[in-house]
Amino acid sequence: MTDAALTVVYDGECPFCSNYVRLMALRRSVGAVALIDAREGGPVVEDLARRGYDLNNGMVVRHGQTLYYGADALVLLSTLSEDRGAIGRTLARLLRDPSRARLLYPVMKLGRRATLALLGRKLIAQADPGLPR
Repeated sequence: MTDAALTVVYDGECPFCSNYVRLMALRRSVGAVALIDAREGGPVVEDLARRGYDLNNGMVVRHGQTLYYGADALVLLSTLSEDRGAIGRTLARLLRDPSRARLLYPVMKLGRRATLALLGRKLIAQADPGLPR
């Protein structure tokens, strides 16, 4: 994917996704972090689509050689993050627990879709992994 210690592929037009990634202060705890806006496409996004990841249903995080998706990605980011401000601390504490994150994740996805609709933004265009580019 990238040479960074941590790669985060997220929806750059989703205010929740963008703010969450910024709030987590990951660089201090893991070193180099590659933030990739899934809407910009590119080889990393295409590779994830070929592997079957639907970026409209969850962000993807690569840490080491392991890929984390959706709620698991949030748990990892919350675990790796340093506390940054009251909101960042609250989110990190709330989402570090895998059971709680899995319960909250569907609500968060619904909130994302509703917010994108209210803002007049479309979902991320997904490339058909079976089609040559």
